[in-house]
Amino acid sequence: MLVLGLTGSIGMGKSAAATMLRRMGLPLHDADRAVHRLLATGGAAVAAVEAAFPGVVVDGAVDRERLAAQVFEDRAALKRLEGILHPAVRRATRAFLGRQARAGRSLVVLDIPLLYETGGEALCDAVVVVAAPPFVQRARVMTRRGMTRARFQAILAKQMPNREKRRRADFVVNTGLSKAVTLRQLRAVVTLLRRRPERYRHARKKTWSPHA
Repeated sequence: MLVLGLTGSIGMGKSAAATMLRRMGLPLHDADRAVHRLLATGGAAVAAVEAAFPGVVVDGAVDRERLAAQVFEDRAALKRLEGILHPAVRRATRAFLGRQARAGRSLVVLDIPLLYETGGEALCDAVVVVAAPPFVQRARVMTRRGMTRARFQAILAKQMPNREKRRRADFVVNTGLSKAVTLRQLRAVVTLLRRRPERYRHARKKTWSPHA
């Protein structure tokens, strides 16, 4: 089974790319959705997050705005939160990969926003980075509710520079043009992986164990 990592900086079109890959029939694990489940009512991380950040739980679920207010400008607090969430997300990712392997899937996708920042590329045989020109990225991000230029810059500062992600990637998909162009590029990536799996298989998995 080949594992394709999907990543990209904020505003680069990763969500649209993930939707396209799903529509191609590829099983896709969304790390952001895994986090949402962990923080929702009954989520496995709710108690630990409330213990570390008192007052962020409302009606049994973590209020993400209250949590963000405590961790966004506090590096130590952010590290504490990551120490709670990252291991739980990794467990969910391993469970997904196990299910897909048992189902006999030949190609699956891991949608991980901070793939390189968290070492997630070790789980992948190949990585595709979505990218767009800075002016397109900025225009997309500034339409989001509550976004300011200062907040946008602070988010970028926490992410690996786009040029470095592009350098490390096996594939770079330009999302700055039309959706049709993006889809065409993604289809080309999937076709190549299916035709030449031996070129990519286990290229990065040497450090990862399903029991880690």
